[in-house]
Amino acid sequence: MMRRKENFRKKRLFWTFVCLIVFPIASTLMLSLSSLEAAASILPSQIPASFSELAKEASPSVVNISAVKVIKRGEKFTMPFEKNDPFRDFFERYFRDQVPKEYRQKGLGSGFIIDKEGYIFTNNHVVEMAEEIKVTLSDKREFEAKIIGRDPKTDLALIKIEGAEGLNPLPLGDSDKLNVGDWVVAIGNPFNLGHTVTAGIVSAKFRNIGAGPYDNFIQTDASINPGNSGGPLLNTKGEVIGINTAITSPSGGSIGIGFAIPVNMAKDLLPQLKKGKVVRGWLGVVIQEITPDLKDKLNLKDDSGALVSDVAEGGPAEKAGMKRGDVILSFDGKDIKESKELPYIVSSTPVGKTVPVVIMRKGQKETIRVKLGELEENEEAPVVSKGGPDIGLTVEEITPELARSQGLSESTGVIIVEVQSNSSAGEAGLRRGDIIMEIDQEKINDLETYNEKLESYRAGDTILFLIKRQGATMYLTLKVWE
Repeated sequence: MMRRKENFRKKRLFWTFVCLIVFPIASTLMLSLSSLEAAASILPSQIPASFSELAKEASPSVVNISAVKVIKRGEKFTMPFEKNDPFRDFFERYFRDQVPKEYRQKGLGSGFIIDKEGYIFTNNHVVEMAEEIKVTLSDKREFEAKIIGRDPKTDLALIKIEGAEGLNPLPLGDSDKLNVGDWVVAIGNPFNLGHTVTAGIVSAKFRNIGAGPYDNFIQTDASINPGNSGGPLLNTKGEVIGINTAITSPSGGSIGIGFAIPVNMAKDLLPQLKKGKVVRGWLGVVIQEITPDLKDKLNLKDDSGALVSDVAEGGPAEKAGMKRGDVILSFDGKDIKESKELPYIVSSTPVGKTVPVVIMRKGQKETIRVKLGELEENEEAPVVSKGGPDIGLTVEEITPELARSQGLSESTGVIIVEVQSNSSAGEAGLRRGDIIMEIDQEKINDLETYNEKLESYRAGDTILFLIKRQGATMYLTLKVWE
């Protein structure tokens, strides 16, 4: 009997141990394994263990570029002292005549081979105005290069070397398929150190940094420094998806913010660069961003599209019936989500092509057909200007006499003669000399009309102004302060 009780006690202790200790540990282990499996399933499947093979394959296609230009003193000489610096007179008297009449300036950059014929992509600013261009391959062979085509508006250039055998061109990828967070590799010639490989990720796309009318940069944290300009930005397949061109840095060195031109832009322009001249389509409009206030005042459903603030007289848009105040929603089948997208889409469309343009006009969608003209060098691409939001204005009616004396293009209307500081007008961006053409899409012909219109607004209202400034028209919204 005692033995039976002892066995029962031991079994109870055993199962108590199993329930209290073994089961929890086993359950925890199973949960941990499940968590690890789940984590492994969401980890990127293509994280490279190393970029060594990619670098080995791509490096022979990357070149160092040395561009020499002759600077004439009369054209480019800059006084090393400010106007009021006491050393300026001393320098002028004793040393100015000793400055060389001309001197050679050497610039360094990078590029990459795109075919076996010797064509090389680089940046325009690397070779612009160069009298001599020397290309050094990865095997130390040197060749003289000539410029085939340049495009300052996108900072792209195509150069060519002759007589080079065994060239290894880099494949050009598809920058539209690039995603934020993707791995990228930059290869170039920073600080004239020779081939240097750096890696990072895509930090952002569609960056506008004010470099030109067609800004659409890829931002990356792969280290890019002076001398990397013109070098390739590669994806993990070894395809070129960008051309390194600029950095943001207070010190001049990399701080993890670099910019590359999308390779699709380069591919679009390549046929024209090979011909030596880039020809762009011209629509003939000035556009601006649609702000929340403009969206409300124009009764738009959202802020997609590009607002037309002016139409060039005699231009393709005017001939097709486009008007000021239209919102361009799509161009040639491509949706316009932001106004900054339109200039490049228009410019890359062949001259003479007739394209459908979907617009929103006073709440109604319409489709018009526009035959594109050619953008001349002295003409501007569609200008994207940001409307500002809050009335401290002094205005004067335009008379024929005033128009003649001030050289105004308008003979009727209202001109701003003063904008008070710390006022809603000042915050809205109105300036002295602006001509008020419309208020809330009603034409302002004289001072009486202007005053009558303003009397209808109260504190908190938002007013839509159409103004003319230095020959161009633009919309501004002004919020009447409380």
